Amino acid sequence: MSISIIIFEDNDKLRESLTVLLNGLGEYKVIGEYNNCKDAGSITKVYKPDVVLMDIDMPGDSGIKGVRMVKEAHPATSVIMYTVFEDDEKLFQCLCNGANGYMLKKTPPSRLIEAIQEVIEGGAPMSPSIARRVLSSFKPGISNNKYELSERELQVLQSLINGHSSKIIADKLGISFHTVRSHLKNIYTKLHVNCGKEAIAKALSEHILPY
Repeated sequence: MSISIIIFEDNDKLRESLTVLLNGLGEYKVIGEYNNCKDAGSITKVYKPDVVLMDIDMPGDSGIKGVRMVKEAHPATSVIMYTVFEDDEKLFQCLCNGANGYMLKKTPPSRLIEAIQEVIEGGAPMSPSIARRVLSSFKPGISNNKYELSERELQVLQSLINGHSSKIIADKLGISFHTVRSHLKNIYTKLHVNCGKEAIAKALSEHILPY
């Protein structure tokens, strides 16, 4: 079954290009594309997409409000912010409103496609510069591994926080993609979270890893 996607993007050329790209891959299906997000809640409630690609700077309501409308309408929908903005305020507003990932528009199309697959698998894809901003917002602390994560699980968690995809984590650690997914599942279980975004937030707020 195809992964259903809705795009909220006011740049007509970019929105149409993304639609053609994703529909041409077979495993994805763009079921709606809009140049604003004023009706994002009702649209999401009707179509229940697997993934939403959300711009921030659009006419009317911004994508920051749009992500909240989507998550309130259908919490299971994963939202990837797709934007030019790299500033901390917009980043954290989006994450606090429920965004599952944050990718910059300068991201190569191949990485965006990886991010969509990653978010479906429970990951929290971020462009490298965005991941660094998330990390820099937290002060260094003492490791508090009270959840008894194994050394390998700590390595996988660190890579997840660094914004790496499951494929990149597998390459960096010299293990298979399926082994990474198994480690992620164990990490989510031990941390009592449901997805990569929640795992990152918990790891940072509780200083599970030393930074």
